[in-house]
Amino acid sequence: MTTPAESLASIPLFLSLEPNEIRRLDQRCTWRRYQPTEWVVEQEEDGDQVYFVISGGVRVIMQSPERDVIFSDLPPGSFFGELSVIDGKPRSATVTALYNTLIAGMPGSVFLDTIYTHPDACRRLLRILAERLRAVNNRVVEFSLLDVRHRVYSELLRMAKIDPQDPRKATLSPPPLQQDIAARAITRREAVSRELTRMERVGMLERRRGAWVIKDRIALIEDIRRAAGEEE
Repeated sequence: MTTPAESLASIPLFLSLEPNEIRRLDQRCTWRRYQPTEWVVEQEEDGDQVYFVISGGVRVIMQSPERDVIFSDLPPGSFFGELSVIDGKPRSATVTALYNTLIAGMPGSVFLDTIYTHPDACRRLLRILAERLRAVNNRVVEFSLLDVRHRVYSELLRMAKIDPQDPRKATLSPPPLQQDIAARAITRREAVSRELTRMERVGMLERRRGAWVIKDRIALIEDIRRAAGEEE
């Protein structure tokens, strides 16, 4: 039997399911705890499970011969591995644990049956897949149109949280590693260091103990749009 912490009840995809249905799904899952940096799935491997992040968090990495690219970090409530279950093809990315992480692995047949028989869960899945596709499209456009400086700006904005007291400001806490920013922006750590130093020098970024503060995220967004050739 699963413990109270080992439940899919907190997964937004399944919010419309009744408690007894959630319990049945819980019993069909394989539950495992992962340590930081431990691999959950590997790119190009075969797989027939969908994974749900119950606690902790994971990182999605696209691997290539030249360099690894960090695509996204998934918080609790997220899921991954659904594409291989849907199309039967190998995993499209490597996923590693960021922290001590609890994950539920659901057999692909159980996942598909649940989606087919619960229209609300199906609609939620389609919305999430659409959001992910838009995110991929945005990254492709950025890599095609933006130089390193503005790709770094974009990644900082993606990782930052808007200050509720001043929406023009945004905070990164804790500050990300420079090599992680580089892996997201497809550049080198030295280039990231150079851009961060410049941002601090011109007053765009303030480095505090335990946090970085983007002083004017609206101006940063406008700068990125200009660099991409968009009209203001």
